[in-house]
Amino acid sequence: MLADHLTRKGIAVLRVDDRGAGKSGGNFGASTSADFATDVESGLVYLKTRTEIDHGKTGLIGHSEGGMIAPMVAARNPGVAFIAMMAGTGVSGMEILPAQVSAIMEASGMSHEEALKHGANEREILKLLEQNASEEVMEKKMHEFASSVPDEQRKAQMKQLQTPWFRFFMKYDPAVDLQKVKCPVLAINGEKDMQVLPEQNLPAIRKALETGGNKHFEIEKLPSLNHLFQTAKTGAPGEYMEIEETISPVALNRMSGWILKL
Repeated sequence: MLADHLTRKGIAVLRVDDRGAGKSGGNFGASTSADFATDVESGLVYLKTRTEIDHGKTGLIGHSEGGMIAPMVAARNPGVAFIAMMAGTGVSGMEILPAQVSAIMEASGMSHEEALKHGANEREILKLLEQNASEEVMEKKMHEFASSVPDEQRKAQMKQLQTPWFRFFMKYDPAVDLQKVKCPVLAINGEKDMQVLPEQNLPAIRKALETGGNKHFEIEKLPSLNHLFQTAKTGAPGEYMEIEETISPVALNRMSGWILKL
């Protein structure tokens, strides 16, 4: 939907399969966001071979993790003309995940106080991971916090925590790269985003860009939209598949209008 909208506006789009999918090589499961950033750079190199592309106006649009990767790439590639961050992160996974857990729990009907407690539990688990606690200690703490969760599900969660991707996401501070981004930036979040909370991330993105001296940015919270930029009632992930809208025209027009204005 996004690519179709942009091409109808005269903005060329390159989309590729993730590493390990389709005809793309590599091992997705063993990779981190930093690895995916090098894949994006390969795409930029490829676009330079295409004569129909205006090489002075090539930018990046990234959603969620892609919104974290775009500044990584722009920070070290001065040829990137702009970046649009859709629900991109402004703080580390260590900060994002506890807030995400609390927001989703509260949306599911839990009291505010109880939801905050679940978020605090998540933070404690992440701190143990950061300290390289043993698997035995981690499992014991997870069982203490979620004794009703089936063992198999808890083991699957443990396995995810140990992946290179998760460990990178937990520690990576987007502000470091955002401070180095000199090209124009558009950062948008849905007001009802419960995975990358706008009140937590948009101010952090603004602060990092200002600290780095970037004066060419626009930051906006879009009313009634969720993490996928669908018009939503609560914004809870459980709603995603129930909403017919793929992506709101408000988000589409906000991005294409900004790009064309540039």
